[in-house]
Amino acid sequence: MKSYPITLKTFGEKAILIEWPNKVEEAILEDIIRFKALLESELDANFEFVPAYNSIAIISNTTNFNLEKLEKKIPSLYEKNRTLIKTEKVLWKIPVCYDVEFGIDIREVASNLNMTPEELIKIHSSHNYTVYGIGFLPGFMYLGGLPGKIETKRKDVPRLKVTKGAVGLAGKQTGIYPQESPGGWNIIGNCPIPIFNSNAKEPCFVNVGDKIKFESISRAEYDLHKIEGEVGIYKPEKISLNA
Repeated sequence: MKSYPITLKTFGEKAILIEWPNKVEEAILEDIIRFKALLESELDANFEFVPAYNSIAIISNTTNFNLEKLEKKIPSLYEKNRTLIKTEKVLWKIPVCYDVEFGIDIREVASNLNMTPEELIKIHSSHNYTVYGIGFLPGFMYLGGLPGKIETKRKDVPRLKVTKGAVGLAGKQTGIYPQESPGGWNIIGNCPIPIFNSNAKEPCFVNVGDKIKFESISRAEYDLHKIEGEVGIYKPEKISLNA
């Protein structure tokens, strides 16, 4: 497996940031995910690991933290054979209703791209996306791999309120707003199921490195899945990609 030049920097008093080359590449992200799994097996349970795009933040949850000792240990750990580390690769199918009631920008976006809303929906829902990061809001997935023909610049003036579940486009990315919030992405649909649940054992069922595929649904299906999600019985389809 290819190794990359990594750099380390202190990230506050109890954290270290490990950075890979500043590129958005699946090969780099896969290396990061494997190294995260290796760190989890080599370091004790008092650490948290936050991967995103081209970095991992290692955060200590103890007051007795030797930052210098950890900094010296990381390079030698990175030289270990990470190909022996097994990681789970999964694809999640996520329902989205692209009805104009929810896709409040879909007609404008389609027009700017010289296509019909139906063509935009077909392209957006036929592609597999990679979760490169989770942040901004709890459970907000930054999904890379958007087809070039539907790349769309952010709105010039962000909205003060974007509805929970809104599915948006911004630049080379797409994503779902897990809570109501301000936002500047172009909204083309809505996801009826909760992406983040603070009461769940795993508040966000998706992890960095996972794949997402959107499934276009009707308004009637949206209403049904909305109810199923609210009562906690909707289970998103999970497909293993491990060979």
